[in-house]
Amino acid sequence: MTSEELLGLLERHWTTVVTGLGDDDLGQVADALRELRAETVADNPVAVARAVRRLKRALAALPPDHPVSEALGGPRYAAAPRELPALGTVDAVIDVLGTPPPDPADLLRAARRRLLAAPALTEAEHTALTEAGHTGRAEAGRAEGAEQGERGEEAERAEGAEPAGSGGTVRPGGPRPDAGLIRLRDPDRGIRYPRFQFRPGTAEPLPVVRRINVLLRADRDPWGAADWWLGGNRWLGGVPAELLGVLPDEALERAAAELVGAL
Repeated sequence: MTSEELLGLLERHWTTVVTGLGDDDLGQVADALRELRAETVADNPVAVARAVRRLKRALAALPPDHPVSEALGGPRYAAAPRELPALGTVDAVIDVLGTPPPDPADLLRAARRRLLAAPALTEAEHTALTEAGHTGRAEAGRAEGAEQGERGEEAERAEGAEPAGSGGTVRPGGPRPDAGLIRLRDPDRGIRYPRFQFRPGTAEPLPVVRRINVLLRADRDPWGAADWWLGGNRWLGGVPAELLGVLPDEALERAAAELVGAL
């Protein structure tokens, strides 16, 4: 793993890194980040690599199933070239993980307030729009079936055959309505579904959002996934949620996949 990739991973998962480390371990992370910055400024690749190793040792205290732990343990990241990260990347991570070690509870509350402030559907709104969508599709299906049935009956009458009976019901099918979606729990307002995930005016999820949410493990870390979508992204040059329909879907997926090491 390059230092740039490691820093990007930390910035992506900073909320759960903060809450997953004790004060001492978080202090070690902060010390390693300061060393990494100093050696980057000094243009010393060997010392940068040493600081990266120190940072990895501090991050080893994270739970084994944490996305950062899993990424660091994968074969893709077994070795790291001695390259200098962008100074802005180091500073961005220091801002959230630097010294003095931030209070995890305060950071987490601030992050969640920001994410919960984004436009979202409530559980009731999501359910109502989902049912309305199913009803609309069912009615469209019945209308299409009736039209096809009339054409078939006309053809059968022309051939002197008895019309075939019609039966069956239209079933929505597909994945469950909230599969692959970010669900954030607001202590005051209940479940919230960030609005960017859906086609305008509906509860129909955008396929690219569902695919990226799987990459981001939204089922296990919905806050981290929401932070990726609703935070600034240097690689994409903007906020991913605001770039839906602006950038090609492949560009968004590639950025998410590269960040979590899925490519």
